[in-house]
Amino acid sequence: MPSILSDPFKNKGTAFTAQEREKYGITGQLPPKVQTLEQQAAQVYEHAQKKLSKIEKRKFLMQIYDANRILFYKTFSEHIDEFMPIVYDPTVAQSITAYSEIFVNPQNSAFLDINHPENIRRTLLGTADGRDIKLAVVTDSEEILGIGDWGVNGIDISVGKLAVYTAAAGLDPATVLPVVIDAGTNNQLLLNDPLYLGNSHPRIRGQRYDDFIDKFVTEIEDIFPHLYLHWEDFGILNAARILDRYKDKILTFNDDIQGTGITVAAGLLGAMKLAKAKLSDQIYMSFGAGTAGAGIVNQVLAEMTAEGLSEREARSRFYLVDKQGLLFDDDQSLRPAQRPFARSRREFAAAGELTNLTAAVKAVKPTVLVGTSTQPGAFTEEIVRYMSSYARRPVIFPLSNPTELMEAKAGDLIKWSEGRALTATGVPSDDVCYQGKTYRIGQGNNALVYPGLGLGAIAARARLMTQGMFSAAAHALANSLDDDSTAVLPPLSRLNEFSRLIAVAVAQRAIDEGLAQGVTEAEKAVAELKWTPQY
Repeated sequence: MPSILSDPFKNKGTAFTAQEREKYGITGQLPPKVQTLEQQAAQVYEHAQKKLSKIEKRKFLMQIYDANRILFYKTFSEHIDEFMPIVYDPTVAQSITAYSEIFVNPQNSAFLDINHPENIRRTLLGTADGRDIKLAVVTDSEEILGIGDWGVNGIDISVGKLAVYTAAAGLDPATVLPVVIDAGTNNQLLLNDPLYLGNSHPRIRGQRYDDFIDKFVTEIEDIFPHLYLHWEDFGILNAARILDRYKDKILTFNDDIQGTGITVAAGLLGAMKLAKAKLSDQIYMSFGAGTAGAGIVNQVLAEMTAEGLSEREARSRFYLVDKQGLLFDDDQSLRPAQRPFARSRREFAAAGELTNLTAAVKAVKPTVLVGTSTQPGAFTEEIVRYMSSYARRPVIFPLSNPTELMEAKAGDLIKWSEGRALTATGVPSDDVCYQGKTYRIGQGNNALVYPGLGLGAIAARARLMTQGMFSAAAHALANSLDDDSTAVLPPLSRLNEFSRLIAVAVAQRAIDEGLAQGVTEAEKAVAELKWTPQY
């Protein structure tokens, strides 16, 4: 029988008392001193501080994760703003690129091989090992963060995402499951790497891929009937398509499409609060019209219509710019998510010249500019100064990550706009001091939203996710801003606090919309579900 010391969900390490060591047959298998959880966490934190790089800190923290989940989450939750960029974005990107080379522990993850659909059920059951799974994060790793296709290595994105769910919202780590669908990879570096641990063949697409996804959804929903299924980092050809296929059938969510949209909508609501303006009066330009960019505009559109605009009026305020320039409705390469926001060439006297961002900004005069382009430096001084010439408080969100892919740095945006820009960045940014004033910079990190959103949906045992629940989450986050805030989004240091507020708001909306199953009191349901790291 395996020792309790090898079970990360039950292991307490040096916190096992003498009586417990006797009971579990581990007497003499640990140093004699008995520590408290608080002592252990302080020791872990002190040791982490001695690591010289972020990736080394992450490796150490994940060793604790592998050995003792309670100790890991005790430490993580107490230092969430400090460890968030270590455990998850942006440091997780380094971990993913080296995953096969440094692999040690599967971390209770499910690895699903597209070549063996007959193993899906057995894999899910075996990995869960009797645990009641309420939340699964699944990726096929085609578009990881800003680094692209990383095949089976992308399991780290599912592990990291779930770590944030637990640290931020208090979901029991024994009830979550990281999943990767290994459909192959088109990353030639991986295909040529003899150490790569995934399928060394090009990505499978078409009917075979769709059939595998269908079988996966059928099996996981059958095994875990109260599951919240979170899709992460699927490619642009599949992300929206998969979400559309299942969103009206099961409790499911795509963070890249919906989570990013909710976070940006909350940031815009926060910006409107600071500017004393209305969202429905803004002209919105997206630079980057991929999965994230297209997902954001739909959420912002919903907020504009909620303020009283018709859908047609709201759509008229959106402009999408991608690699070909401003998107026009006669472009046959447009994807379904882009087409509703494409413009007519008849609107512009020189439509043929709108092939770059600078030209588009000068023609449209947007008051809101959101970047998901992964084009570093795209928000130039010329663009920012031009926006500042006609917008009293230009809203500029360079959201691409990791850091080297940002469209602009927060300090430059504040300087070029003479302190008037309202900004959030996709990666953590230091405070900016400009002409004697300190500007706090909000991080447009989906972690602000998805933990509370998931907790609320699971607590309510919601049948589906709805636009109303997303809007409730966005407003709850925006309402979490301090009255004296200079940031458009609240800081990660308060993540536990506003994750609970978001969860209650989402659960209440599910109840109000008749989607909750057997739950009538939102606050009680959220409180009962919340897990605390303690022995």
